[in-house]
Amino acid sequence: MPTLELLRPDHAGALLAFELANRAWFARSVPDRGDAYFAEFADRHAALLAEQASGVSWFHVILDPAGVLIGRINLVNRLDGDAELGYRVAESATGRGVATAAVAEVCQLAARDYGLDTLTAAARPDNPASLAVLARNGFTVTGEFLLAGRPALRHHRVLDQTD
Repeated sequence: MPTLELLRPDHAGALLAFELANRAWFARSVPDRGDAYFAEFADRHAALLAEQASGVSWFHVILDPAGVLIGRINLVNRLDGDAELGYRVAESATGRGVATAAVAEVCQLAARDYGLDTLTAAARPDNPASLAVLARNGFTVTGEFLLAGRPALRHHRVLDQTD
């Protein structure tokens, strides 16, 4: 079963390799990060760590049983007990319940350790895997919006201490 770890400085190399190896895969369902993201990765990683230290966001890596980074899952923009959930899993790890398990675990962390009451998330209608992950974890659709010019569905979940 995969495990989650809070993002640390020593995750930088593995995280960059993960993002590069899966760039085309991710671009099928979410906006591409762009070349600047990769060129400025070290600065971006440091900024994420600083943001995490401030308590505004929590960034996690998903590791397989051998310790290989196979995904990431984040809670960002904490405000009034709410945060936005985002996640991505390597193409090689799809179809094995990795995202579903990681979302379940981060929901527990959000309620128990991070003091959050609700989470929001977004997924495109043409991404049935992500829609299924959110539904399996108790998220409900609350509206539609445009994400990088394409239709997306906004999701919401109320957390409680039993999560």
